[in-house]
Amino acid sequence: MRTSPWWVVAGGGTAAAVGPQMYLATIGLFVLPIVEETGFGRTTVTGAYSVAAIGMAIGLILVGQVVDRFAARYLLVPAFVLFAASMALVGLVPPNAAVYLVPCFFVGFFGAGTVVPATRAVVSWFDNNRALAVGITTGLIGLGAALAPLLAGTLIDGVGWRAAYGVMALVSVAISVPMVLLFVRARAERHVRGRLVRAARSGDTEVRLELPGLTFREAVRTRRFWAMSVGLGLVGVVVVGLQVHLVPMMTDRGLPDDQAGTLLVIFGLASLIGRVAGGFILDRVHGAIIGPIVMLAPIAGLFFLHPPFSAAAVAVAFIGVAFGIEGDLLALLITRYLGTRDFGRILAPVQAAFILGTAFGPLLLGLGYDSLGSYDPVLPALMGVLVIGAVLIATLGPYTFPPVTGFDELAAADELAASRVLSDLAENDGSLPAEARA
Repeated sequence: MRTSPWWVVAGGGTAAAVGPQMYLATIGLFVLPIVEETGFGRTTVTGAYSVAAIGMAIGLILVGQVVDRFAARYLLVPAFVLFAASMALVGLVPPNAAVYLVPCFFVGFFGAGTVVPATRAVVSWFDNNRALAVGITTGLIGLGAALAPLLAGTLIDGVGWRAAYGVMALVSVAISVPMVLLFVRARAERHVRGRLVRAARSGDTEVRLELPGLTFREAVRTRRFWAMSVGLGLVGVVVVGLQVHLVPMMTDRGLPDDQAGTLLVIFGLASLIGRVAGGFILDRVHGAIIGPIVMLAPIAGLFFLHPPFSAAAVAVAFIGVAFGIEGDLLALLITRYLGTRDFGRILAPVQAAFILGTAFGPLLLGLGYDSLGSYDPVLPALMGVLVIGAVLIATLGPYTFPPVTGFDELAAADELAASRVLSDLAENDGSLPAEARA
């Protein structure tokens, strides 16, 4: 059955929208009900986020070892089912803090398996509109994260926090598994009992399915790998730190509580716009040009992050857009500079480091506030971090694997014909005549 590449985007994004973000985006709503019933401290309940993040980082490292060797749905379906089961188990734990954190860890651990395989499948179909496809996928995830608190709040009020986790788990499985089975697969994905093969038959001709790019070991020896990882990671640390501390920062500066809370909504909407619009732009403007511009945008935002509300809203929008586009940049830059041969294996540890790194942003801002009595002395340091990240991305240079003219249309019409183009690229170390390049 032929699947339109854009259905892969829609299916993968919809499935991921009820994945780990459903849990992570709603933890705040469960804090008070869990504390009241179990007697846990708030630190324990909110610490579930950090435990899940550690689990996801470990899971990403492990899934990165197999994602380029197995068909997407053979990884995605078990991962979504086990993620949902772990989330349901959170609602069954006894009032013991150590036991409570165990299923939280596995929520992140199994949730990691829902991320990279879907991204790899989407990337495989697109070259000319790759960033847009990734942007729509992450935009759907962001939309799910925005809607999940509405569902969770209704369930907590109606059936209590324990049953709420169970119902959310059922919703996750009921949406994700059909989406994956119906729509999500990589281009020219040929396998034997789930394990990918290196060649396929097209009539009387054998078509090689090699992909152009560096191996993981080759990639980690390059300056570009570390420039991308560190550069985007630094920006993530700053932006996530600002997001977490945004409300107290603005109330300290005189903004009413309700207006400060509204800024989080603006941040979320701006990041959604950034993901989709950023993807469209990145497919047309070189990432080493648009990336630094976007990464410096939060600096402009920081200068205007003061009352009145209108000025603060514009400033937060700048920061949110940068956060949204950054998600598109990671996948795009990896494929353009390091190729797609070991895309999943390269992406997974970079995302794992990013997830762990973002935990330092809120911590550093909190320590700065506690030590200095204000956020203001910390902001110049954040600006400096953003400049360093932008410089690292700006110095990446020309793409090693630029888009091939007409690839998306060819892949949609004839998957194996597109494979012939890529296998020729792989055989020639990514080199094609200039007229075959976009």
